[in-house]
Amino acid sequence: MTTDSNRKWWALAAIGSGTFMSTIDGSIVNIALNTIQKTYGASLGQVEWVVLAYLLGIVCLLPSMGRLGDMIGRRRVYMAGFIMFTAASALCGMAWNLPLLVAFRVVQAIGAAMVQAMGLALLVQAFPASERGRALGYNGTIIATGVAAGPVLGGLIIASLGWRSIFFVNIPFGLLALVLSYKVLTDDSKRTQQRFDYFGAALLGGSLVSILYSLTEGQHIGFGTPLTLGLFVGGFIGLAGFVWWERRIDYPMLNMQFFKNRNFSLGLIAATLQGLTLQFNFVLLPFFMQNVLHFDTRKTGLMMVVSPIAISIFSMVSGRLSDKFGPRWVAAAGIFFLGLGLYRISGLTAESGVMDIVLRVFFIGTGFGLFNSANTSSVLGNVPREHGGVANGVLSVVRSTGQISGVTLGAFIWSAQIFARTGKSFIDMGDAPQAALVGGFQTTMFIAACLCWLALIPTLVRTDTTAS
Repeated sequence: MTTDSNRKWWALAAIGSGTFMSTIDGSIVNIALNTIQKTYGASLGQVEWVVLAYLLGIVCLLPSMGRLGDMIGRRRVYMAGFIMFTAASALCGMAWNLPLLVAFRVVQAIGAAMVQAMGLALLVQAFPASERGRALGYNGTIIATGVAAGPVLGGLIIASLGWRSIFFVNIPFGLLALVLSYKVLTDDSKRTQQRFDYFGAALLGGSLVSILYSLTEGQHIGFGTPLTLGLFVGGFIGLAGFVWWERRIDYPMLNMQFFKNRNFSLGLIAATLQGLTLQFNFVLLPFFMQNVLHFDTRKTGLMMVVSPIAISIFSMVSGRLSDKFGPRWVAAAGIFFLGLGLYRISGLTAESGVMDIVLRVFFIGTGFGLFNSANTSSVLGNVPREHGGVANGVLSVVRSTGQISGVTLGAFIWSAQIFARTGKSFIDMGDAPQAALVGGFQTTMFIAACLCWLALIPTLVRTDTTAS
């Protein structure tokens, strides 16, 4: 591993470009859904799979790609992922019907999973251990910038060049990033006698697909339907089978000994709670602004950009502080501020103005920025470096599962609160009386704040130790 200062910054540029591209592609398509729907004459439920296929594909493949990189070389997997992502982007732009577009998005997700699974592991590999938090802080800033820039860039590109152009623009940037990665990333190709655990990878991926599909589709077809319940229960049975299988084979995809490391497991619990409660804000607040405060979509979008901006700023701050003081207290401070922001959001009323929202949302972005870089540094620092790829994959899976669960749980609590206040169920919550909407939203966000602060327990009881 090289620690040359100039080379490590070039490595950050190469890895950051991949992180930015794969992150922005998860959000930039959202702004194009209405146009894609009209192009293919599809329903909203059908066109949503352009987004869901990409996100579910990444989440379910991250651990497998992380394990593959740990076995045969991270740069090799990272660059192969870039090639696949760029080629799939071209295919998405040329798709002549919706099923093909969804299929090409799955291929794009495979490439993105390879890029994302290797990104953090390569970054940790390029920087000395004393600067791990700093490097992860920069990476957190890049991710937040991608999330914030996606809708803005998407709107500009679609208005000027059409929706297919959001995929075609990936091609020149992908080729440039591929050349840069080849030149600056250390060649860590390996020859290993270990066998890739194909059965374990299929079992884990299939189980995650079942659980996440039941959570997303349950919102449309009902959580009590046989299909939804069957997939949900079957997914957890599959996870239990995965754990049993991994404990009995010689070369497991996921070493269960990792979970005996107290800091590693506690960090995963904290990440799940933070991902879950963050989605309460990202999903419910825009609905509140449009249906209670009567903001238009442009004004709502500008309000939601405040949080990613704060995340990008405080991710860098968090990285430096965690290198200096250790990640535990920095992560705890982040949880406190995120919970404080959610608690203050619960105080919004029908008379709240723009600055009321900006100040509250800024607290949320500040808290998550401080937490995420420090917690990631702690989790990755408590597994051996040679297993960094699969560890990052597991962290990403639990965080994303928390986020998807947060979407479902937040909407369920708000709907239940509205029903408790009116005695009626509303297919469109926007049709509910304003007093019920406001009261239900306030209670829901207060619950989110309490769930967020629960993460202080696993964060504060761990120690600032690292693996070799």
